[in-house]
Amino acid sequence: MKLRNTADVRTLLWAFVLFPGVAALVYANPAHAWWFIPLSLYTGFSSGVLAHYHNHCPVFASRRVNALYSIWISVFYGYPIFAWIPTHNANHHKYVNGPGDATITWRYTKKDSLFTAVTFFFVSSYWQGGLIKAYIKQARENHPKIYRQILTQYAAVILGQLSFFAIAVKLHGLKAGAIVYACSFGATAAMGMWGMMFINYIQHVYCDPTDKYDHSRNFVGGLGNWLVFNSGYHTAHHEKAGAHWSTLPQIHAAMADKIHPDLNQPSIAWFLIKTYVLGPFVPSLRPKQIGRPAYEAPAPVEKDAEPESLAA
Repeated sequence: MKLRNTADVRTLLWAFVLFPGVAALVYANPAHAWWFIPLSLYTGFSSGVLAHYHNHCPVFASRRVNALYSIWISVFYGYPIFAWIPTHNANHHKYVNGPGDATITWRYTKKDSLFTAVTFFFVSSYWQGGLIKAYIKQARENHPKIYRQILTQYAAVILGQLSFFAIAVKLHGLKAGAIVYACSFGATAAMGMWGMMFINYIQHVYCDPTDKYDHSRNFVGGLGNWLVFNSGYHTAHHEKAGAHWSTLPQIHAAMADKIHPDLNQPSIAWFLIKTYVLGPFVPSLRPKQIGRPAYEAPAPVEKDAEPESLAA
């Protein structure tokens, strides 16, 4: 099980120690299950981050081990992580919140609001659905190995979540078991999927998809990026999508002076407070459009693409 990058020792600690460890704490302390929700939410967000990175830069040198790891992460993320390939790798990175992007922030409104940001998950999920279905269809017809991997991930997620719920009920009864499951695997899966869409929204809203450096918003705080494997450096990620997460601070530093200052935010927490809590009362605190609005960007020329393999 050779790692492609030694920094992924921490990736494995999170995936195989922290993720199941947090769930175990909740299952062992049903009377205090609610107290562990923040940890479960962090686990969920982290699982989404690791799923994202794995589909860009696989963790292991072995294809077989990568496939097994994809199954493991899918269970915690709450959805088969192959879905990142058609919706994110092949779509979002191509259109970057411009016309053609299934995850555009401006689909039903050009105004940024707390309601739009919070409900973006439901809008984005709906529009990504078509890409996922088309990818599965193409895999079923032309790429049986990829199709088997897709089915395996779906089966792992469904059976895994049902098993976790059944174990919780068996250990603690229906009512307490349902609470234990909701505060552990349920919260983790919900945050994994919702959190990835939410962060995508705030990292692109009011940015300029036509500009080489101003297409994304970055959150550059050191502690925050340590906690989320440097996923705050979004411009660097878009510029070098296959780069390992451990290299993103250096990539960002090399281009930081070319990025509009407003798009390098020191703290995601303070950004959210300014934008959605104080902003409605103090408009000057809200983010302004940088450069060309995404809805005025020209649509790139469409090209047919074959399915990518799963975390090769």
